[in-house]
Amino acid sequence: MAPSAAETGVPPETGSPGTLKPQPERLYGRQRGHPLRARQQKLLTESLPRLRLQPEQAHDPRAAFSTPVEDIWLEIGFGGGEHALAQSAENPSVGYIAAEVFENGLCSLLTRLVPEGEEATIAPPSRLRLWPEDARFLLKALPDASLGRVYLMFPDPWPKARHAKRRFVHPENIREVARVLRPGGVWRIASDHPTYQGWVTEVMAAQTLFAPAEPARGVRPPGWSPTRYEAKAAREGRTPFYWTFVKND
Repeated sequence: MAPSAAETGVPPETGSPGTLKPQPERLYGRQRGHPLRARQQKLLTESLPRLRLQPEQAHDPRAAFSTPVEDIWLEIGFGGGEHALAQSAENPSVGYIAAEVFENGLCSLLTRLVPEGEEATIAPPSRLRLWPEDARFLLKALPDASLGRVYLMFPDPWPKARHAKRRFVHPENIREVARVLRPGGVWRIASDHPTYQGWVTEVMAAQTLFAPAEPARGVRPPGWSPTRYEAKAAREGRTPFYWTFVKND
């Protein structure tokens, strides 16, 4: 049974999928937090162009990796990058694309990937590429059925009703995610925010591209990797929900 508003704590002002406006083309939210240090700026200007997925590679993403891969997975909004690194390491046959626009998050992952002094010479990992732009542009460029898995881990909840159209779980994005996933492909979503938990429950119940799924509550399922946002939720007493949506054949 889907959680009720009382169970999720969803207030009535969170917006309604039935009256949801089209998603704006512009990207909302911060793209930079605290000022970048000299090393971080070097990582963005010298290393990121070497490790990123080039726009023209989106039309044939398997060719972007320097070693053959059996599948391709995409993480949308990787935050600090710890989840992307763990999933890539634990799945050695997978080509992993990690998308993030927040510069401090990009630097966090690049710091783990690039030894100091090799910013301008680092060879890209054989099975990991970064996408430092709006993930929606990448989704639109990817071929049909080109991915086996998509992750959306602890996205910005945009809790106010007038901001509902900014939430990534939106009918327009659901269609794009379903298009790029092969039949039987998986979309993993995690959120610790009651508004977003109720939103995912309601919006995904109204679509037919993915099979219905109940979330695991409070306990991360096997095969999922931890994130800093999950740890923060635990410290602050919030209960994460973990969904696994499977694309219909």
